[in-house]
This record gives sequence, structure tokens and C-alpha cells, in this order.
Amino acid sequence: MRCGRLSTVLLAVLLLPAAGGRAQEWTRFRGPNGTGVSAAQSIPVTWTDADYLWQTRLPGKGHGSPVVWGRKLFLLSADPDSATRYVICIDTDTGETLWQRDYAAAPHALNALNSYASSTPAVDEQRVYVAWGTGDRLLLRALDHDGREVWMQDLGAYVCEHGFGNSPIVYEDLVILVNSQQAEELEPNQQPGRSSVMAFDRETGQLRWETPRTVARVCYSTPCVYQPPEGPPELICHDKGHGFYSLDPRTGAENWSLPVFTLRTVASPIIVGDLVFGCAGSGGGGHYLVAARLGQQPQEVYRVTRQAPYITTSIARGDLVFLCVDRGLVSCMQAADGTIVWSKRLSRGFAGSPVLVDGKLYVIDSDGEVLVLAAEREFKQLGRVALGEPSRATPAVAGGRMFLRTESQLFCIGGGR
Repeated sequence: MRCGRLSTVLLAVLLLPAAGGRAQEWTRFRGPNGTGVSAAQSIPVTWTDADYLWQTRLPGKGHGSPVVWGRKLFLLSADPDSATRYVICIDTDTGETLWQRDYAAAPHALNALNSYASSTPAVDEQRVYVAWGTGDRLLLRALDHDGREVWMQDLGAYVCEHGFGNSPIVYEDLVILVNSQQAEELEPNQQPGRSSVMAFDRETGQLRWETPRTVARVCYSTPCVYQPPEGPPELICHDKGHGFYSLDPRTGAENWSLPVFTLRTVASPIIVGDLVFGCAGSGGGGHYLVAARLGQQPQEVYRVTRQAPYITTSIARGDLVFLCVDRGLVSCMQAADGTIVWSKRLSRGFAGSPVLVDGKLYVIDSDGEVLVLAAEREFKQLGRVALGEPSRATPAVAGGRMFLRTESQLFCIGGGR
């Protein structure tokens, strides 16, 4: 495990802000490369309403998480009745809405736990990228930081009984989106959806590559990038049809696949050293976690069939992985072999994923309570704060502040920039 630990240390170093540079940006679902890790040291473990820097009521409702660039925060929301989507930009210093763009749509079928705004945007130094399904079409848009639409791509028919929830990422000059669609248990005369991973030129929106995928059930995970000790970077994804798989992020060519999942993947993959972790499950249970060793000939190392998450993405610190199980259990697991170090039932349930800030786990449970735990081998609860309404979102951390979303509100806590 020395190599894995060294990789983890190097990752932690890479996540630190550059000397004299900007505070860490939060550019995608779960921040830098989807790790959920922030170098901030100014987030309290407990607080009262008087400690918020600001709190803002959002139009409509949504479950997507915020992203941040500089002093601008971006997120999606939607009217639960009309399905109108809202792209919102908020000043991170004041909580003031700087602009809002409304996109009319028609109501369509959703899972009871989904929303019309469950996707998290991606952001770079010039643009914010947002995606949603309208019930019959999948749309991807780019807006500049002042709210002007730069380009829009209609990606064609979208087939899913539960509604859209995938989140784009930015890699170099590309915007990458997993377009996962339903191909079984269809309505009469309904055509199977066509799944693929797609990459677009982030300046023009032109399709640069598309890799077809065989996915019978829609999967919602967001990919991350793995840099092997030797060789080019790899885009790491997982789904029911292919298991773990690696693509060349510049061309879409498949490097390898490891078919280890027979159920839907909702949580996103995480990388710890040379191991990748992913989860699969269903609304009826049967959730399990698989750890696999990365490489040109990847191998399953172990699987955990009890106390495994389904919706929430796990998080790592050193040689430990922390799991927030959907039904309210939080567990600490050894990354090397899957041994459970401790496990505590702390909530009625989780849908948002944890983030790691200064050695502490922050996660919002489904009732809207923020739990703060020491990310250590010994269980220790450090704080618990109620936000006042349900939440299915993951916190964002940027500029020394944490941004917490409930269904219709946004809270800001922490120190200055």
C-alpha cells in the first residue's frame, strides 16, 4: 500500500491552493476531480443561525449542488409544477442574486426522490455548463459568467422513467457528459434510449467525440480522471452495462472495462491510490461496493455487500474510506481490504454526499441536518446543525466558505477568502 498512500499524499498536495494564487475553486460535482476534498481551514463544526454569513431563498426547488468560481456561485433550480428551469448566479460575499435565466419546459415523469434540477453544473474561468432532460429531449447549455448564452446543444431524445440527474465535467478544452438512458422496461411503443459518453468543445459546443455505451438502466454517476504513475490520463466511469471502464478523455477511445456491476450505479467512482471504488444497487435494496485495482488489466480486489451506499458517493482520507449509507448509517472502512472500522446509525437517511474539510466530514442528511464527524479511525461526532428543511444536495467549499443547499434555500458559513 505504500504506492497508494504516496498517491493519496500527492493528491492532497495538488488540492492545495497555489502560493499567491486564487482560493480553491469548486468547479464540478464534489469539487476538484470529484474527490469532495477541500483545503479550507475556516469552517466551524457547529453554529447557530446568527453565524451564517448569509442565507438566500431560491426560486423553485432542486437537489443539484452549487459550483463556485471566484465570487460567483452557480446552481440549478426548477419550478416543481411547471418544470421551468432556473440557472442562477449568486454573489458569494453577499448572497445576492446577480442574475437568473429561466427556461420554460413542460412537466414530465420523475421519481418521487428526483427533481427537475438534480444535476450539478460545471464551471471554468469563462463559462458555466448546465444540463437537463425535458422528458423527451436532453439539452446542454453554456452561459458566460454574466448569464449570456454562448451555445446550446440539443442532444436528441432522452428516455428515462426517473428523470435526468447526470452532471457535466470540464477536462482541458472539453465538456464531458455521460448520456445514460433507459433501454428496458419501456412503455408500449417507446423506443429504447441511446446511451453514450459525449465530449464537446467548451468554447463552441461542437461535438468532439462520442463513445456509445450499452446501458439497460439509467446510471447517474459522474466520472473522474485518473493519472497513472506512467502513461496518459484516463477518464474513469462506471455503469451497469460495462462495470468500471476507462476512456481516453481526449478521444473517447476505450482503454479497458471490468464488468462488475449487475445493478444501477448512482454514486460516482472515487480513486484512492491505485484502487477505484464504486457502488451499485436498486430501490429494492441489494446495494454493494466494489474495489478494483486500476491498470491495463484491472482486477476486482474485494466487494462489500453489507452497509454499502447506493445514492451517496464515498470519500477517502489516507487509507480510510467513509461511507454514508442511504438509510442513515455512517461507516469507516479500511481502503486496503474493506474491513469496517466503525459504523454508527446517525440519521434517517442520506441522499447528499459527504465532503472532507480539514480532517472533518460534513454531510447533510435527507431531513436537512448537517452532521460533522472526525475523519478518523475512532468515531467522534463534532457537530449537528439543522437547516430547517429537507436536502438531497452535497455541500460546496470555496474561498474558505461552505455553501449548503436545501430544497429551496442556500446557506453560507465559514471564514473570509
